[in-house]
Amino acid sequence: MADFKDQVAIVTGSAQSIGFTIAEALGDAGSFIILADIRRERLQESFAKLRAKGHRVEAIEVDVTQEESVKSLIAQVKNGHGRIDIMVNCAGVPFNVVPFIHTPTKEWHRVIDVNLFGMFLCCREVGAVMAQQESGNIVNIASLNSVSPAALCVAYNVSKAGVVSITQTLATELAAFGVRVNSISPGPIETEFHDTVMPQRAATLGITYEAMIERVRASIPLGRWGKTADIAKAVMFLASSQSDWMTGQNLVVAGGLSGVSAAPPKQVVCDWPKQ
Repeated sequence: MADFKDQVAIVTGSAQSIGFTIAEALGDAGSFIILADIRRERLQESFAKLRAKGHRVEAIEVDVTQEESVKSLIAQVKNGHGRIDIMVNCAGVPFNVVPFIHTPTKEWHRVIDVNLFGMFLCCREVGAVMAQQESGNIVNIASLNSVSPAALCVAYNVSKAGVVSITQTLATELAAFGVRVNSISPGPIETEFHDTVMPQRAATLGITYEAMIERVRASIPLGRWGKTADIAKAVMFLASSQSDWMTGQNLVVAGGLSGVSAAPPKQVVCDWPKQ
């Protein structure tokens, strides 16, 4: 806990789900938290929740796909607090379940722009600040899909593999400055994200949503879906001195699940619904 006292920490995508739980954990440990998200109303709700717990917290609206918005976020925090100690890049969007050969160009750009380009912008801007101050810790949220690409979500697979590559590249370049950069690849987590994706997965298999949820649970060696707190705990480890000889690593947190690459059943090529 002493590692986080009075640390200045930014968490993108922190209006809900994994991002909010990470921000809450950092606040519980004594950090000053900057919630950063594009969803203004949810952002203010999350801000109010943390303030009610007595946390020191600030909320900044940001669109990670827009360079000036990201630059403004980093500048506001740097100018307001004098430094940035921790950056957790959690902003991301879910995918629509669709075969590679039917993936609309719009879907590709929607996912890549947030999950990969947004990650690049956030890492570049905060990396420059941390290099200058010669300290800092960046944790990027990837996915199990980054190491085991699932069918029917090519844009998401590529975006999360890119997150790991960005992590490894930046870690190598910032090591000389004493800045560490690692990523976490969550497996199936109970979030609004999977409330969006799982019904689509179920439809491709012709099973109910409940059956899909159970099928995933049964595939996890530890026998349960993950919780947002499972990922927050991993972030706290990577952002603390307990991992101070780790950088450029991708930590898989998936209950023992090592892959999600099962082949889907044959579909009628011309009849796949457009997303």
